[in-house]
Amino acid sequence: MSDIRVFPQRQDRASRAAGDWIAAMGRGLTQKEEEQLGAWLSSDKKNYHELMELARLWDEMDALERLAQLFPEPPQQRRQFVSRRLLATAASLVVVCWVFFVLSTSDFSLQTAREVRLVAISESYDTEIGEQAEYSLPDGSIMTLNTNSAVRADFTVSNRVLILQRGELHIAVAHDPNRPLSVIVGNKVVQAVGTEFNVEITTDNSIELIVTDGVVMVGVVEMPDAEVLMDKPLLLTQSSTIVGAGERVLVRTDDQNAGAVDAGSVASKEIAVKLSWREGNLIFRGESLEEAVSEVERYTAVEFIFLDEDAKKVRVAGLFKAGDVDGLLAAFRDHFRITYEWQGDDRILLSSQQ
Repeated sequence: MSDIRVFPQRQDRASRAAGDWIAAMGRGLTQKEEEQLGAWLSSDKKNYHELMELARLWDEMDALERLAQLFPEPPQQRRQFVSRRLLATAASLVVVCWVFFVLSTSDFSLQTAREVRLVAISESYDTEIGEQAEYSLPDGSIMTLNTNSAVRADFTVSNRVLILQRGELHIAVAHDPNRPLSVIVGNKVVQAVGTEFNVEITTDNSIELIVTDGVVMVGVVEMPDAEVLMDKPLLLTQSSTIVGAGERVLVRTDDQNAGAVDAGSVASKEIAVKLSWREGNLIFRGESLEEAVSEVERYTAVEFIFLDEDAKKVRVAGLFKAGDVDGLLAAFRDHFRITYEWQGDDRILLSSQQ
């Protein structure tokens, strides 16, 4: 089988020059050539587009290993990796990362350079039980993950997509009117241009959305494959549910009520309670002990067992540190008349005081 690939014939000067630069990058550039490439890219935006188009064609050639030696790896986030689904575009990605390095040392537009850098990036983020973590995403958005959560982030020149696989996230979206950010859970999409919101997969696998700033849309979409995401924006229609700041939406996914949407406003105090996890706190305002314990179990490997029904109905109020089991038990005993007994290292028996 032949390993030869044929590029399409290109007639204009920019196209021919882009082809020459792709070939030169394959053999390795001198420092003087790097400076010349930077000047060429700065002289005309068409040059940049021609180089990028050829870079996409280049990814069909078996030269990834050779190209990878030319360009430094991007800074590593905790537990990040390049998705297997996007390995087909890896050759163009390493070219793009190198082009960003050249552009950053020239007079070329920083915004354009930033767009080049985001042609194909796929990363995974996750937290363990009891852990919260904040991440700065490639577009400048700030994402915070709650306990036991997992997200995959796919960024291309056309789309910003976060796939929430489990748990809960809060996102402060960097403004980009030409490339909305989408959070996908199953086939439900929360989409925004620049805003802040919280998305949680609840214990019954429903999807809870709380918007703290701006406006988002919620809808159903069939996820395209990776190649489509590279070129075509993922956009919801205007018939989707519109959710504004101070509003909450619960999208049900159970068989009986699949797709049902419950929407309504939320008081600022309730939002503060709901998002208290971002400061490592749990706030209860009269929930039953059963409901409180269910929330506490998200932050610890300890299992709580009720020995009587009366204990479940006790109302709980107060601020607690997430994961502080000893402090929680002391509060249960001293303020809510609940006794407890450890059973091994990971089970606690709860009962109401007689």
